[in-house]
Amino acid sequence: MKSVYIHIPFCKTICSYCDFCKVYYDDKNVANYLKVLKDEIEDFYNGEAIESIYIGGGTPSCLPIPYLKKVFALLNCFNGEALKEVTFECNLNDINEALLLFLKGKVNRLSIGIQSFNSEKLKIMGRNHTFKEALEKMSLCRRLGFSNINVDFMYGFKEETIQDMKKDLKRLLKLKPNHISTYSLMIENHTLLKINNYQRASDERDASFYKEICKVLKKEKFHHYEVSNFALKGCASIHNLRYWQNKEYYGFGVSASGYIDHVRYTNTLSLTKYMKGEFIKEREILTQKDIMDYHLMLGFRLVEGFSIEAFEKLYQVKLEERYPIKPLLKNKDLMIKKGKIFINPDKLYVMNEILIKMI
Repeated sequence: MKSVYIHIPFCKTICSYCDFCKVYYDDKNVANYLKVLKDEIEDFYNGEAIESIYIGGGTPSCLPIPYLKKVFALLNCFNGEALKEVTFECNLNDINEALLLFLKGKVNRLSIGIQSFNSEKLKIMGRNHTFKEALEKMSLCRRLGFSNINVDFMYGFKEETIQDMKKDLKRLLKLKPNHISTYSLMIENHTLLKINNYQRASDERDASFYKEICKVLKKEKFHHYEVSNFALKGCASIHNLRYWQNKEYYGFGVSASGYIDHVRYTNTLSLTKYMKGEFIKEREILTQKDIMDYHLMLGFRLVEGFSIEAFEKLYQVKLEERYPIKPLLKNKDLMIKKGKIFINPDKLYVMNEILIKMI
């Protein structure tokens, strides 16, 4: 089985921190883009059963319903006999009864990019919503039958204090989400924050934010299953787990990435090139060593890690013979429990340093 990611690059507003491929909404561009997107799917999809579909962006929810009908018509191209999860990304401001009634029966997971309710943080991000609005929109989602909802939460701003962050997180929890994706603010190239030379919180303070988030969400019965992701029982993202378990998936749309038949690829970031049918920008044909490296890098993002037995059976090698795990186990960077190897939970924040030691 495979999974599918579909990128919709259109936005009504551009957030100051966002480095994803996006353009301002325009009717003509949307119509043409969806035609080319259909061509790409028909050219590259090989008919495998699809386990999950994720429609992201950009802001997919900014599309009017006539265009959303065209987006969801594309899903008929896929073999859905094993389909378990369809996720649709929403901007809080776009959620209304008409949109939700259209999505009902087509989508079983919503992902809402809230990020914060702190007025100063929202101003920095270029976002505009209120806690009251969020309560009303979440209530509407629940009333119309959406029972699996993720919300995004961002932290790590320069002037943000632990007290600010905890107050913000407490409000988010009042929405009663099933899943929370947390993001430390990163200042990426070609973003408004980078252009304005905005400074994020220090690494030390950022680490204290992360530690406190983990503590609070554990108390609220959220399972910390991936470095940045927390879920109530049974609500871990099927789609995102495929990434971290090094399983294969298609990426369709401008800037989308995929992993099919031992090849990792990234589509062009140029909308102009994409519209001309020049889809793929980069291809990486993986060796056995590359695939094992990805298995480790992605698998260690999972808090419970990965099965040593399954790894050795899959690649016909001994893990300890290919990677220097013994010294990392000795100094407790790594741990083993019930046959799974994982990064010490106390060291998740510095996992990249541990991975560099291994690979």
